[in-house]
Amino acid sequence: MTSDRPSLAFIVLNTGMLWLATALAAVALWPIYHTPWLVVVVAGALLVGSAIALCGAALRWKAPVVGLVTLAAFLAVGVPLAVPSQAQSGVLPTVQGLGDLVMGVALGWKQLLTISLPVGTFEALLVPFFTLILLLTVVSLSIALRTRRFAVAVFAPAVLYIAALMFGPLSPRYPVLVTLLLAAALVVWAALQRSFVRRALVRRSLALATTGDDEQASVHHSLSDDTRSPRGRTSAGGVVAGGAVAAVRTALSAVVILALAGGAATAAAFVLAPTGDREVLRNAVVQPFRPADYVSPLSVFRRYWTEPTNTAVLFTVTGLPDGARIRIAALDTYNGVIYSVGDEQTGSASGTFTRVPYEFDQSSVSGDSVTLGVEVGELSGPWVPTVGSLQSVQFEGADVAELQSSFFYNNTSGTAAVVGGLSAGDSYTLTAVDPDQPAADAVAELTPGGAAVPPVSVIPEEVTVAVQRYTADAETSGEKLAAMLDGLRSDGYVSHGVGDEPASRSGHAADRISELLTEQRMIGDAEQYAVTAALMARELGFPARVVFGFAPTGQTAPGQVTAVTGADVSAWIEVNSAEFGWVAIDPNPEARDIPPEVPQDATTIARPETVIDPPAAEPAPSEVQDAPRVQEDEADEPEPSTNVLFAVLQWVGSIAAAIVVVLAPFLAIVLAKVRRRRLRRRAPKNLDRITGAWREFEDAALDHGYRPPSSATRSEVAGVVGGASAAVLAAVTDRAVFAPSEPDRVEADRVWRAVNDLNASLDSEVSRWERIKASVSLASLGGYSGRNRTKRGGERL
Repeated sequence: MTSDRPSLAFIVLNTGMLWLATALAAVALWPIYHTPWLVVVVAGALLVGSAIALCGAALRWKAPVVGLVTLAAFLAVGVPLAVPSQAQSGVLPTVQGLGDLVMGVALGWKQLLTISLPVGTFEALLVPFFTLILLLTVVSLSIALRTRRFAVAVFAPAVLYIAALMFGPLSPRYPVLVTLLLAAALVVWAALQRSFVRRALVRRSLALATTGDDEQASVHHSLSDDTRSPRGRTSAGGVVAGGAVAAVRTALSAVVILALAGGAATAAAFVLAPTGDREVLRNAVVQPFRPADYVSPLSVFRRYWTEPTNTAVLFTVTGLPDGARIRIAALDTYNGVIYSVGDEQTGSASGTFTRVPYEFDQSSVSGDSVTLGVEVGELSGPWVPTVGSLQSVQFEGADVAELQSSFFYNNTSGTAAVVGGLSAGDSYTLTAVDPDQPAADAVAELTPGGAAVPPVSVIPEEVTVAVQRYTADAETSGEKLAAMLDGLRSDGYVSHGVGDEPASRSGHAADRISELLTEQRMIGDAEQYAVTAALMARELGFPARVVFGFAPTGQTAPGQVTAVTGADVSAWIEVNSAEFGWVAIDPNPEARDIPPEVPQDATTIARPETVIDPPAAEPAPSEVQDAPRVQEDEADEPEPSTNVLFAVLQWVGSIAAAIVVVLAPFLAIVLAKVRRRRLRRRAPKNLDRITGAWREFEDAALDHGYRPPSSATRSEVAGVVGGASAAVLAAVTDRAVFAPSEPDRVEADRVWRAVNDLNASLDSEVSRWERIKASVSLASLGGYSGRNRTKRGGERL
């Protein structure tokens, strides 16, 4: 850090532009938090960070002191701003709040990736970006006010914006508009810094011209690089003439660069359109709850009908609407053995579970608001009873903190779970939206929707045959769906295979579904009928899934407590329609007497016919159940490290593409200068080649910061640059222009070699960063390059 104090104008410029750019970048945080408190957090971090940086510049604190003050401020204001629920009286930090604040710095980043958005002020999830904004503000403003590389400060808001996009949702709001506005703010900030440099140089040069005293012309410390660069050797007259148009030229340069960048980005968006979904960091994080690690609830359907579970109170519900069904899990993945909850590894959106911060935004769901109180009895397992589309859940009791932090929800399927499972005595209150559903007789009017569900690997042939039989007289998709459901209800009989009921084998593997459709009497229960109906709906083109849950019998009054027993277990289907979204349909036949089986004709049985080889021995049921899961895991489930590596590679590719887009305008400038030089050197006439060489040198001087008067002669330009070589080049060019004869090719080549040497000397006198800036400078492409200046007598110089 330098020891010079920044001027008030430079402080106001950088502080104001940092606040503006940070505010624009923070717009990308809104989808993550979606709470007005975010404005308070961003403003507080900006104010505290700016105060620290300004005090550090004024009092000339060393870097370690600035760091310690920043840490102290973080601990002092972090709890009321980033963990407001743990602040005493909303202002004073508590011990618990300080612990959450410190832990949030380390763990908050991953927690943001494993929770549903938006998170509001839930727990300590504001801590990560509060910390980032505070640190970026302190670092950025300190760099701008206390170092020679003040231009680096403009990158801080861009870092915040990129981080917000990486931790945000798959579909950010207004990404193009916010990106362009932020880019404009950063370019204007950099341009204003450059304009400030030039105006300060004008004042310094005037002071040098009038007093000759360097100390009287001292300017802001951040100009020290430039005062030692060739810009510091500009003549007084040249600076006076060039300073008047510096701001205009800087603004135009900024507009040109921004226009080129915007055009390149727009063209890239159309030409290089993404072929898949947008990737964010939350896609690469291994979710804490994976439904594939648990047994499908449908596979234990019959257990609820056995003693004593069928009469045990699994849980009680208060406020259940009349006729409402309680959902446990939505199952959309069928492998021919088990219908299960989707798995993120197989590409199913229903397999990704996230934490619920405080509520889900269900404003897009049309229906009635429902509030239920649930108390757990004999129910066990990870699945949490819910209804409709969940908005919020609040646990009660001694384990409230543990249950709340381990509660996960999948909004695609409406399935909730608690890692570790529920236990007797747990209770919670949930609010949800019970979606509007079409009338039962309106099923025939439905058309298939566009919801994505995993493909079915095995559909028994008997399912296809039955669909064709049931829908032979139907025409539209909805009519076929209604006909299929009517066929199942009319042909089917219900038996759970317990007590004195007729035999009914449990399970819903492909062979059980084939048996259901080919036996003389179609006997099964909700487990088989729901799976069969879902497979048939898939055959008809409807996205479909099976829902496992409970359907309490009898009417319920408002505020009445409903006791749910094992005998209330049920399963139904949901089909996705273009009109209503997911529509719940009960495909189960009504309970009725099952007729006795009609004996087969003995003569038919005894009649000898072609000898058929006995079927191959079928493996044990456990083998049938287990084999597909092993094969699926081995074939389809990549290692978590592979997913992370793939996501990292995608991000690297995206960042590389973004870098190319950002560098495209600068590359265009370099290519324009290369083409200009080539045209000058390959001019058909030797005189044009010599004058072109002079213009190449003059443009190089402009790009390196020299500012001769607008009507300067070649000798005056050489005087501004300084050195004997420049003066000799000016004299040689003047002699060639005013000589009576055409110069020869050798002389033209000699002039070009001299120009190359002069340009090399200009580069050798400055730093590498100055050489890069000169190569992309627009000074020689603006009002100087290619202008026709006339000398007395009208001849072009």
